[in-house]
Amino acid sequence: MKKIFYYFLFIFLLSFVIIFSFVSPSFGAYPKLINKLISAFNDIKSYIVAIATPIAAVAIGSGFLMQKFSLGDEERIRTGKKLIRTSAVSYAFILALDLIIGLIETLIK
Repeated sequence: MKKIFYYFLFIFLLSFVIIFSFVSPSFGAYPKLINKLISAFNDIKSYIVAIATPIAAVAIGSGFLMQKFSLGDEERIRTGKKLIRTSAVSYAFILALDLIIGLIETLIK
C-alpha cells in the first residue's frame, strides 16, 4: 500500500515539475505568431458564417422548388423535404458553433 502511495506521489510531483518547468513567462502577452493565428481563425470563422448564410438560403429554396414542381412524384417530394431539413439543421449547427466559440473567447479573455 505504501509503494502505491509513493508511486502516485512521485508521478504527481514529476508531472507538476514537468508542467511548470516548460512554461515560459509571457507577462500577459501573446507572441506575434499566436496573435496572427488568432486573427486568422477569427477571419476564417467570419468567412464561414458569411458564406453559410446564402448557401443555406439556396439549399432551402431549391428544396421548396423541388417540392412545388414535383408534379406528384413522391420521391422528389421526400428529397425536397430532406434537403430543406438537412440544410436548416446544418445552418443551425454552424450558428451554434459560432455562438459557442464566441462564448469560449469571452471566458478566456
